[in-house]
Parts: sequence; C-alpha cells; structure tokens
Amino acid sequence: MNSPRTTLYRDKANAKLMGVCSGVADYTGVQVKWVRLVAFASIFFTGAWSIPAYFIAGVILNKKPPHLYKDVEEQKYWQRVRQSPQRSAREIRARFRDVDRRLANVEHYYVTSNPRLSAEIERLR
Repeated sequence: MNSPRTTLYRDKANAKLMGVCSGVADYTGVQVKWVRLVAFASIFFTGAWSIPAYFIAGVILNKKPPHLYKDVEEQKYWQRVRQSPQRSAREIRARFRDVDRRLANVEHYYVTSNPRLSAEIERLR
C-alpha cells in the first residue's frame, strides 16, 4: 500500500507540540485525547524513553498534506482500510454484489415486461 492515504503523517493542524499524537490518531481512527493520554502514560512505563522517541518521530514523519481527504467520510473510510484491509475489501465486494443483484433485477424486469426486447435477445443467442 503506497497510497498517500495509508501513510502515517504528523498532523500539524491539530497538533499540541509536534503533531505526532494527532497524526497517530488520524492514522488509527482513535480519538486524539486517548492517544495523548497513552503517550503521557508511556513516559512513566518506559522510563522516559518515549520522550526521545516522540521527538524522533516528530522529525522523521512527514507533515500531513492539507487536502489529503475530500471529506470526513473519506477520512473514516481510509482509517478503516488501514485498520483492516481485508474487512474493507469484503465490504466493497459485498456492495458490488448488491449493486449487481439490483441491476440484474432491473434488467430482468425490463426484459420480461418488453416482449419485443426479449425476442431480440433470443434472436441474438
């Protein structure tokens, strides 16, 4: 997955310090306050190793492009893709199957209600 929508970025628009926590929140779909709380708690659990890790991530990660998503719905879609690509693919396949089934129903209705079209199709076979 090399799409820019599946890459982890620093989110400077919603940043408190460097935008790492808001970028992780955007990437995972978790609320920013929970990511910040975990980041703060990790200071005590890792013996303060998370502080340099935060700053290193802030330097390494690219800044989030300003117009990465068209709207909130597209942002939530890409968050679901990043969380579980297989589930997203299943959902898309199910939607296509549903559209295909409905299209077949429309086609069947139109063909059966139009004997001239039905006869033309039979002649083509």
